[in-house]
Amino acid sequence: MAKIDLKAQLKHLYFPSAKEPTIVEVPKMNFLMIDGRGDPNTAPVFQQAIQVLYSLSYTMKFMLKQEKGGPDSVVMPLEGLWWSDDMGHFAGDTKKDLWQWTAMIAQVDFVTPDLIEQARAELKAKKKDLPGLDLARLEVYDEGKAAQIMHIGPYSGERPAIARLHDFIKSQGCRLRGKHHEIYMSDPRRVAPEKLKTVIRQPIE
Repeated sequence: MAKIDLKAQLKHLYFPSAKEPTIVEVPKMNFLMIDGRGDPNTAPVFQQAIQVLYSLSYTMKFMLKQEKGGPDSVVMPLEGLWWSDDMGHFAGDTKKDLWQWTAMIAQVDFVTPDLIEQARAELKAKKKDLPGLDLARLEVYDEGKAAQIMHIGPYSGERPAIARLHDFIKSQGCRLRGKHHEIYMSDPRRVAPEKLKTVIRQPIE
């Protein structure tokens, strides 16, 4: 069985142009999710959530692969939904400690709640240092119509790309809805800040 790579199957969703915003229709997708609150740069719970999501995703990947004739898949990149009770704080890039977020990783259709519980139990047996392991859940996210653009550069430099995306949405006679969405296509531990690739997505109506 060929390795499943959702990024390749949904290339238009994960590799948009960095030059011009585009409008896409995002299908329902399964995600492993953890909710949290706080500044992603300083809040330990954010890094803990990332560790849990990747640990579970890789554990399930190998569980499925080890099954006789089981599917092999590429672990997807980290994604994040971001919002605040007062969106002025979010839009102004201030009071990040009040930001709310959902950290998430897309999953292939073979992943089930039962498989997640098996992976969770395996990790608990192997590790005792995964705070938040019990918080991860499998959920279908139906994003629908959205506009997006690729930002290349440090996360701190996203503001112009976000403004450009919002201006584009208004020019199309649409308005923002839902939560600000980012997809982190690069590993910041291995890629220089100026070369980081981040999909900036905003649901619209």
